[in-house]
Amino acid sequence: MTSTTTKARRAGFAAFVGTTIEWYDFYIYATAAALVFGPLFFPNEDPLVETAAAFATFAVAFLVRPLGGIIFGHIGDKLGRRVSLVITLLLMGVATVLVGCLPTYDQIGLLAPVLLILLRALQGLAVGGEWGGAVLMSVEHAPVGKKTFYGGFTQLGNPAGALLASGVFAIMSRAGDDFIMNGGWRIPFIGSIVLIGVGLWVRYRVEESPVFASKIEGRKQSMPLAFALRVNWFPILLGIGVLPISTGGYYLATSFATAYATGEPIGMSAQLILDAMTIASFIEFLVTLPVAWLGDKWGRKNVMYIGLLTSVLTFVPFMLLLPGKVEPLIFLFAALVRIAMSATYAPIAALLSQMFRPQARYTSIALSYGVGAAIWAGFSPWFATQLIAWTGSVWSVLAMFTGMAILAAVCTKFAPQHSDEAPVTESFTARTDTTTMRVS
Repeated sequence: MTSTTTKARRAGFAAFVGTTIEWYDFYIYATAAALVFGPLFFPNEDPLVETAAAFATFAVAFLVRPLGGIIFGHIGDKLGRRVSLVITLLLMGVATVLVGCLPTYDQIGLLAPVLLILLRALQGLAVGGEWGGAVLMSVEHAPVGKKTFYGGFTQLGNPAGALLASGVFAIMSRAGDDFIMNGGWRIPFIGSIVLIGVGLWVRYRVEESPVFASKIEGRKQSMPLAFALRVNWFPILLGIGVLPISTGGYYLATSFATAYATGEPIGMSAQLILDAMTIASFIEFLVTLPVAWLGDKWGRKNVMYIGLLTSVLTFVPFMLLLPGKVEPLIFLFAALVRIAMSATYAPIAALLSQMFRPQARYTSIALSYGVGAAIWAGFSPWFATQLIAWTGSVWSVLAMFTGMAILAAVCTKFAPQHSDEAPVTESFTARTDTTTMRVS
């Protein structure tokens, strides 16, 4: 008979592989938006307008993520986490490959950006359902006292996907900007079809979540969304408030920083900033699981507080150093920012999943994360670009980042934490659902 630890390891590995592929697909779009999509799909005489338009399509995926959370949360709460995760992986893969096949604005005019936006929306639907399901598969399989650590496997997929995405573009940048602009950018998108096959094979080998299989999960709920909004509305709001740095801050330190560094007036080479981001992603990959392990030892909320504070203390000098183009400092602070942010991201899987009781948990966590990502991650790069245009100073972006960190700290303080071992009834109210229980 397979032990609990073995099942947890399989679930953690499957979550890691699946989310790596999903985030790779997501991040190659983000990198392409920062580097090539502006002139290829939204040509304009002003490069800043091109970049802002490209980031606007980037935001589209986040706007539809709550819808993806509702759709796949319903599937995950009614039919099982594994069924939902297989569908999201297929949807993401098809959308990503089709982006790589799209003709540009010069070839088909306005239809090109329209199709790009539609495919980006499909990516958003997939990610909106993916993350919550992967989190629950890893956390719900985890032994008592190790939920944050095993939840970290899901979070490990983020830096791994970012590493693959920035690494591919960093390699291609050595062939020159002309190579990327003249079709090289399509390679990472079309090549993802291989990764999708690997992900499907891995996910089919994992057993269903024990919480769902025990039927404590709430298949009694004919409408998980209605139950989530009626009972979990306050934890959902708190979950949205926990996410500004874990989601939006991350894209400010990656996609926005890349566009800011390579645009006017800094004009840094794309190869330099991509190399820095690739190394930073690798370092984040190395520290994510140790940070998640600390979440079980020190408390996941305490690790979050440390991460929020250090994120501000590293992001501010990183952005101020970019105009100087001092390469060693750029590489150093790009890595330090990602280490700090790993402490806001690694514990999020367990923190958010345990904010909700087992009934309608998939729908609740997917809705919380989807809306939070739509607000914070979807608009942060675009809004930061606009702030630079309005104020002419990067300090406006730094002030926004600091405010986001303060909000996240406050919401983390009041976030409830429930145990899967606690009794679950149909009668508890939104008030009792916000009480804090000790989680091993």
